[in-house]
Amino acid sequence: MECEVRKSSTKDITAGTVIESSRSEIFLQLVGVIEQRQLTANFQPIISMSSGEIFAYEGLIRGPSNSSLHSPLSLFRAASQFGMLAELERLCRQVTMEAFVRLQLQGKLFLNVSPECLLDTNFQNGETLEVMRSIGLEPHRIVIELTENQPAYDYSLLLGAVRHYRSLGLEIAIDDLGEGFSSLRLWFELRPEYVKVDQHFIQNINQDPIKLQFVRSIQQIAENSNTQIIAEGIETHAELMIVKDLGILYGQGYYIARPNADPAKLVPMEVAHSIQHNGISVYPRKNSVMQKSLATMRLLRIVLPATPEMDNDEVYRRFSDSSLLESLPVVRDGVPTGIITRNRLIDAFARPYWRELYGKKSCTLFMDEAPLIVDKNISLQELSAAMVAAGQRHLSNGFIITDQGQYLGMGTGHDLMREITQLQITAARYANPLTLLPGNVPIDEHIDRLLENHVSFCVCYCDLDAFKPFNDIYGYRKGDEVIQTTGSLLTRACASERDFIGHIGGDDFIILFQSDDWELRCRDVLKSFSHEIEYHFKPIHRDQGGYYSIDRRGQRAFHPLITLSIGALLVTPGIFNSHHEISTIASAAKHQAKQIAGNSLFIDRREYFKKRP
Repeated sequence: MECEVRKSSTKDITAGTVIESSRSEIFLQLVGVIEQRQLTANFQPIISMSSGEIFAYEGLIRGPSNSSLHSPLSLFRAASQFGMLAELERLCRQVTMEAFVRLQLQGKLFLNVSPECLLDTNFQNGETLEVMRSIGLEPHRIVIELTENQPAYDYSLLLGAVRHYRSLGLEIAIDDLGEGFSSLRLWFELRPEYVKVDQHFIQNINQDPIKLQFVRSIQQIAENSNTQIIAEGIETHAELMIVKDLGILYGQGYYIARPNADPAKLVPMEVAHSIQHNGISVYPRKNSVMQKSLATMRLLRIVLPATPEMDNDEVYRRFSDSSLLESLPVVRDGVPTGIITRNRLIDAFARPYWRELYGKKSCTLFMDEAPLIVDKNISLQELSAAMVAAGQRHLSNGFIITDQGQYLGMGTGHDLMREITQLQITAARYANPLTLLPGNVPIDEHIDRLLENHVSFCVCYCDLDAFKPFNDIYGYRKGDEVIQTTGSLLTRACASERDFIGHIGGDDFIILFQSDDWELRCRDVLKSFSHEIEYHFKPIHRDQGGYYSIDRRGQRAFHPLITLSIGALLVTPGIFNSHHEISTIASAAKHQAKQIAGNSLFIDRREYFKKRP
């Protein structure tokens, strides 16, 4: 045992020596970096999302290359560990401002400053302003970008400091909104000129409706508080276009330009072209057809429960007094134990002498001892599934709603079915349950967005011909497969970032093309449809080009195979006022296409003029 202790102690001492040696090495490196100014300033452009011009540069610092202190994270972590953070930040600001002036960069300079250093007396006493004067950098070109690294601040002191710097001509920005501990509180307290949305909410915003909604909300707050939003972390063309469509003023990220010691002074041509392009993006949408967050509490009915001690005569009187009461829960000490239904009790009392025999006995005699009991937070969809699994009697009996096992009230199967049906109807307006494509409401919203942004586009109304006879012969399941095939084919014809496809209902679809080659895409669709639809027919029907079925007059008639008709309407800015006008004319174009035999495309080439108000 003594030997083991000695070995363990020796290992601890050795490990401690290594750690201490490593700390000493990092400390000496840090001192060398500061004394010898071994820092390099990199700059990343911040561009205007309306003009595509460079509005400002964010100054970013790097330590010596091939060093453990090269990355900003390692560099500032070491400075904080050894109490040299203020000294390092002071040097970073000086190096960044000097490089900014030396490179003759235009616009504003965003300087990263921690709130701790903002309150530093040396900073407040004009040290940074003195550097600015010595290199000829005007205060109005400097934006102090507050970087958040701790959970709480003395907001009154920060506000005082911010007022001081504003009085000198500097502006304030908050970095990484949504990422840190208290950025929203900082926004409220300091009222900065700029707020940067953290890159987490920008990346994949074109695919995530929750991120889209978050950024839209932030943009709305900004508009109401005279704050200008900067979207950080733009890494793809799709993200750039969504940010532009949301009306965010400024953008920053690798897709625009990476940080560089000698940054570009013009935006890349590809980025400039995208920003100047007259078009809008297709917003991401949830594929879920039902709102799973809706809880069963919306079905709650307050029903005074019975107790096991209550006799059957009393329960009978309760049912007699309330004609709407179909079921009565039985509860002991707040915990439900069963349900008594009106039908079961009345049927029992209708038998000869049963009321005289059982009227004064406990109501538990006619109680269903296995009721359906659900928690108040269960979703309507989960409740519906539970009711189906539990058995048909619960649809008429109803169910008990509890809160952590304690009785709250009752729900009825009728109310549940009504609510589920209403949800399905509402949800189908937003997403078709068969194809999961956007429904009527998103279609109308997208048309209105196109009109509001004065975008030229083409509306294509797509409809299947002779679809009903196919359903009659092959059945609705096969019909659904044809509709899904059509939806998939039309979706593949769309450029996901520019073209919008929606499913109106049944066998009707809408495509809102911004792609310039929309006509070629439509003709490719018709060609592909004629090939893919053949797999849905029996060989004999393919050979004879159709099938016989009973028509609406009750007579046997021959019907051709399914074909696809597309009616196209070109929409130019300033002609139409709403989706209502467009849907009417597009529908007429579809009817014209259906007059053409086979798979067809009809293009409405008439000139429309804006109606006088």
